[in-house]
This record gives sequence, C-alpha cells and structure tokens, in this order.
Amino acid sequence: MKPINDRVVVKPAPAEEKTKGGIIIPDTAKEKPQRGEIVAVGPGKEGKALTVQVGDIVLYGKYSGQELSHNGEDYLIMREDDILVIL
Repeated sequence: MKPINDRVVVKPAPAEEKTKGGIIIPDTAKEKPQRGEIVAVGPGKEGKALTVQVGDIVLYGKYSGQELSHNGEDYLIMREDDILVIL
C-alpha cells in the first residue's frame, strides 16, 4: 500500500481485553483504540515532507480516518493532520 499526498496508513493497536484491575471487558463494551503504528506514508503535499515516519507509534482522534481491511488485517487511512502526537 502506498498512500498519496499527506495521507498515512496506521495499524491500530488491539483493543484492551482487561482493565488494570483485572476485569475482562466484553466485546460490546470495548472502546475503539486511539493508538497505532504507522505502516506507510505518502510523499507529502505541495513538496512538504511528512513529519511521521514508518514505525512511529501515534495517537489520533477517536473518529479519525477511514477503515480499511487488507489481507485480513485492519488499517486506518488518515491525513497527517488527524494525528495528535508521536509517542
């Protein structure tokens, strides 16, 4: 996969299975993860290179990106502007 312009492809982190106290979270109550790893970056827009790189762990907005399933894996495609912080 090769995104275009200022888009990036993110592999979301798996949803938490347990709370810190050891309570198992059922599938219906799991929250959508807001953290993931960059797996592909576009070339940038108007000659500006992107800040993020492949392998970076990032936090993004709760409803950011377009979901995509490729080869049995789930990914998000989003603009670099939707990324809040690089961890």
